[in-house]
Amino acid sequence: MNTMLLDSITAARVEDSLPNNGSLYALATFFDALSDVTRLKILSALTVSSMCVTDLSTLTAINQTTVSHQLRILRTARIVDCKRQGKVMFYSLSERAIPKIMSAAVGAVMDASAF
Repeated sequence: MNTMLLDSITAARVEDSLPNNGSLYALATFFDALSDVTRLKILSALTVSSMCVTDLSTLTAINQTTVSHQLRILRTARIVDCKRQGKVMFYSLSERAIPKIMSAAVGAVMDASAF
């Protein structure tokens, strides 16, 4: 027998606010894609400008194969978009408020490290 200590109104509010399993899966995938230092480095570079793999590789000091692999993961999570210009693919952050999320996360980490 489970006896809740919460009142029924608060319990109902909690139940109503819980995302469905599909949304939770998408959220977990999103945060999983952000949980790698290499991918965060690539995303940080893309907050400044769209770039091709060669430029990303050079500026981040990560080999091209690794950059391509990480970009594929970020594309799958719909965090990064790409557009072809001739033979070159240019990668950019998706329109899903990624710059705001990155900025808020960096701010939160910096605030926490001040203690």
